[in-house]
Amino acid sequence: MITGDQDKVRKINKSIVMNTLRLHAPISRARVANLTGLNRGTVSNIINVLIEEGLVSENEQENSKIGRPGINLSLRPDGGAVVGVEIGVDFINILLTNFAAETLWGTTVEINPTQSQTSIISQAEQLIEDALSIAQKKQLRPLGIGIGIPALINLVRGEVIFAPNLNWRNIPLRLMLNQHFRLPVYIENDANLAALGEYYFGVARGCENFIYLASGIGLGGGIMIDGKLFRGRHGYAGEIGHTQRDPRGELCGCGRIGCWETQVGPRAAIRRVRKELEVHPDQFLLDACQGDLNKLTFNMVLKFALEGNRMCNQAIEEGANYLGEGIADLVNIFNPELIVIGGTFILVKDILQPIVEKAIFSKVLQPSADGLRVAFSERGTNACVFGAVAIVLDDILREMTLT
Repeated sequence: MITGDQDKVRKINKSIVMNTLRLHAPISRARVANLTGLNRGTVSNIINVLIEEGLVSENEQENSKIGRPGINLSLRPDGGAVVGVEIGVDFINILLTNFAAETLWGTTVEINPTQSQTSIISQAEQLIEDALSIAQKKQLRPLGIGIGIPALINLVRGEVIFAPNLNWRNIPLRLMLNQHFRLPVYIENDANLAALGEYYFGVARGCENFIYLASGIGLGGGIMIDGKLFRGRHGYAGEIGHTQRDPRGELCGCGRIGCWETQVGPRAAIRRVRKELEVHPDQFLLDACQGDLNKLTFNMVLKFALEGNRMCNQAIEEGANYLGEGIADLVNIFNPELIVIGGTFILVKDILQPIVEKAIFSKVLQPSADGLRVAFSERGTNACVFGAVAIVLDDILREMTLT
């Protein structure tokens, strides 16, 4: 007879083995035992169950030495399908993967920020329907849906508490999607999911302590401590873009003055160029926006900066310096081993990187600078949707929802 405690231990061990396979496959049973600290008999029993459940496969090692071929373990791609979604201020990005997190389909659609929340959610639902239809055609059972939003999220209720740049408040999004799809739904802050995406599938793989920063309309951050997202008491941690950097600065979308996100990112760059054009007109830039400064976009600023336009270049460089100074403060507080920079920042990596690194290492306390690395996102604009996939798999693998 298996007691409750024994059953819990069995499920925990199973979860540990599954997560090890996800991170290190293809891998041998002996290597799994070595990495997990479980004895070989326990690992072998768990692997046998996982093979019977259709979640793990065994394959002969390529280039094995003479004699009996070695056997490697991998997650079975046909173990199921996962949908990852990012609802941004002016776009929806969606990704469909199999159980091994291999991409099956994905797309990004533009949305109008002035649309109602009902309309935007309906568009997201239709895209999810499209993804699930593709999974069905491939005969993959849907395992869950992960959603990333630039918002404060109540993780217990799956509720969007406040999304300043979307102007959403108190939206029971998980309940709405649960009722629509009858599948497990996971709602999380977009920057937290992007951090997970880099941790499992990107530049932060194998790094247990790092900070992810990304700018789109706002500035978000995900903080990984000892291999786990730091969410704080209520799940609202990581709103680094709303730390006040300039009490006399610009009005932020959250209603406060001088938040960090008002100094860095696309909107800050556009604002600097517009102000400079009012004082020192640049005929080339004025012609590009047809004499209407409101038509100046970040893509235009980016393009002209990379082409060497002084005014656009300076606008981005100023933001880069502010970004580096703020990161230095985060390094002094959290002492990470890695800073990952993503979102629209990666579009101006060549301009940003030397300025950001100089600002960080000139401001950070020396002991915290030892061994510190700064890297740009490997998953780029897909970091969040890969993180959305990861959070579904996390619940399956780490929280033992498979029996």
